[in-house]
Amino acid sequence: MTETDVEKLKLMVVDDEPDNLELLYRTFRRDFQVYKANHAMKALEILDKEGEMAVIISDQRMPEMNGTEFLSLTVERFPDTIRILLTGFTDIEDLVDAINSGQVFKYITKPWKPDRLKEIVEQAADTYQLVKKRTQELRRALRRESLFNAVTTAIRESLDYSSMLEKIVATIGQSFKTSYCLLRPVERNCLTADEFSYLDPQITCSCEFFDASFLIEQVLETQHYQHSLYNKNDNPCYQLAVPLIYQQHLLAVLALHETGRDQPWQDEDIQLITGVAEQAALALSQAKLYQRLQEKQQQIRAELEIARQIQNNLLRQSLPDIKGVKVQACCYPAREVGGDFFEVFVHPKGDLWLAVGDVSGKGVPAALFMASAISVLRRELSQETPAMPNMIIQNLNKALGDDLISSNCFITLILARYTPSTRELVYANAGHIYPLLWSRETDIDNPQYLKIRSIPLGILPKWQADFGQLFLAPKDILLFTSDGITEAMVTTKTCVPENSVNGFKPNHRSMLHLDGLWQLLQQETQPLSLNHLLARIQADNNIQEDDQTILSLEVF
Repeated sequence: MTETDVEKLKLMVVDDEPDNLELLYRTFRRDFQVYKANHAMKALEILDKEGEMAVIISDQRMPEMNGTEFLSLTVERFPDTIRILLTGFTDIEDLVDAINSGQVFKYITKPWKPDRLKEIVEQAADTYQLVKKRTQELRRALRRESLFNAVTTAIRESLDYSSMLEKIVATIGQSFKTSYCLLRPVERNCLTADEFSYLDPQITCSCEFFDASFLIEQVLETQHYQHSLYNKNDNPCYQLAVPLIYQQHLLAVLALHETGRDQPWQDEDIQLITGVAEQAALALSQAKLYQRLQEKQQQIRAELEIARQIQNNLLRQSLPDIKGVKVQACCYPAREVGGDFFEVFVHPKGDLWLAVGDVSGKGVPAALFMASAISVLRRELSQETPAMPNMIIQNLNKALGDDLISSNCFITLILARYTPSTRELVYANAGHIYPLLWSRETDIDNPQYLKIRSIPLGILPKWQADFGQLFLAPKDILLFTSDGITEAMVTTKTCVPENSVNGFKPNHRSMLHLDGLWQLLQQETQPLSLNHLLARIQADNNIQEDDQTILSLEVF
């Protein structure tokens, strides 16, 4: 960014501390068109007036509305804006929420280093400009896509290779409103005897009127498009011949003719036609390789099934039988393989270790990190004297953090150590959903949420946090779950006193969340069965959107 730029990008700084606000303004006023706001409502007013900003830098702790709440209000209106959050070390919970919801591009801890902040803002501006450039390219691609969809639809409706060629030439001829369109297949750089053509019904002359043999021969020699403008019977005519090439193999030549045209097609039109030719060439190649692809897909499905079985074997196939407690666990990936996992480990000295983790994303990449996490976790738990849960998570972050950061992935994890002799529970939480704790002995409206929590693994080079400690009582139940459970869409009913059918409003779909899970748990019969609970949740979902994992510890 320099002062010679024709138009500076817009940048907004939001901070309720005047000194910080002025410092941020002076830092960026030479390189950006800077707008200042000393609170969130003022910032929203500026956005209403000035429109989209390239970058928004907001403080987290502000009166009336904090930074994450303010930034969340800008996401839908200005999706391309890059958001940066200024936060202190005490704002860990808000930071976790902001990262998980995708509202924040980067976060900066106070006090910030000016050079580091400038570097991040410059990176944000570059990202914004790239996004805007891609948006403009997308608009230009809409026309291409419309035509590509027409060609693709025609191809899908084809029953065999010949009918596919007929569909392609007819679709292109009609889409470009050409007088005549000819498609000549090519085998080993030689034209075949087959011809597929389209003639505009309004054209009175015959196909012989349009002779493109010379251009077609030139395309065979050069494998590049050729065009010509000429007059025939006092009518201007334009011809264009393009090759259909896939992986450097010439598959066919497409010739287009148009009468009454007094100027050549524009470069954009030619690029569009050549793009369609590439799409058609791909389709022709796919038609020839269809059988081979089917065989390959069958092989991939078999390999994924093996991978699913291997991943399933990584999880405990049988849970330990420990006097005084009962452990249940279930894990169902959304795809063949997934990123959720659980661990139940009995240490030789008697401690029971429980864990539930969730790797961001789904499928094979998440499954690979899941396998690595289980391997490192079991190594840590197998030590003669395992460390405290928060130190074990710190070691996990040290072992996996670099790979997670470079892959733009993270892992949420809840890890707990239960000592049966004392009923002591020590736990640490790395950005995972709060565990639920309740007792069958007492009648309570709400469970206890274990709320000591830090950020996920793979966010910072060094992970650190305190551990939580409590003592369980007989008939206490502790529940760990992944977000595939709490974010499952379920049908809910809302009670109303009157003017409704059977006392309920019409059903609607919403996320289960922890409160909804607790309501389901209260409806469960005793003894608690996680399989039955999951069956109820899954019965309300036609499609499982995310991996689902749940684990319980019941004290007798």
